[in-house]
Formats: sequence, C-alpha cells, structure tokens
Amino acid sequence: MDTPKSPIKSFTDLDAWKEGHKLVLMIYELTKKFPKEELFGLTAQIRKAVVSITSNIAEGFSRQTYKDKVHFYIMALGSLTEVQNQLIISRDLKYTQTDDFVKIFEQTIKVSKILNGLIKSSRLLIHNS
Repeated sequence: MDTPKSPIKSFTDLDAWKEGHKLVLMIYELTKKFPKEELFGLTAQIRKAVVSITSNIAEGFSRQTYKDKVHFYIMALGSLTEVQNQLIISRDLKYTQTDDFVKIFEQTIKVSKILNGLIKSSRLLIHNS
C-alpha cells in the first residue's frame, strides 16, 4: 500500500528538484576529476548548466500562474539537455569513465522524465483553470 505523499510546500519537496539536486552533486563530483585546463571550459559550463536545472525548477515553483511555471520548467529541461550534451563530450574526450557516464546519464533521463511529467501536469492545470 502506498503511503500518502506530504503536501508540497517548498520547491525542495518536488521530485524533479530532489532528483535534479542529486544530479548536481553527481556532476560536481565528476568534474573534480576533469583536467585543470578545463576549469574555465567544460567544467564551468557543465556545472553552470546543471545548477540551472534546479534553479529554474525552484523559480518555476514560486511563480503564481501555471503558464509561468511551465516556462521555467521548460527552461530547466533545456539546461538538462545541455548537461546531457556536455556529458557526451566529456565521455568522448575520455574525461569520464564509462561507469560514471552511464550512472550520471541515467540520472539525467530520470530527471527528464519527472520534469516532463511536471510540465504536462502544469499544462493540464492551465487548460482547466
């Protein structure tokens, strides 16, 4: 039997934010191993993009209309796609071990699915209001 979920009071209660935050921590851990010459290149780019995911989810949560919420959730999805691209680049440059790449890429897919669900449910609320 499923236990009832607590009401969502903060952006930190959203599954999209929780799983996105796990992704942030994974990316920061991964990029510690990148070459030092990438500090202002790929390392900075991927960190900025991954932080943007959870930041946009948080900002969307605080918006008053579902139309505004959807806008920020879509921005988060764009940043997530950017992270996926940068992960592929890091793999192809051999900055990332295959196991790490697979584990982190799977997390991006998980976040994508939850975020797409959040967008879909928010869009339904736009049409029902």
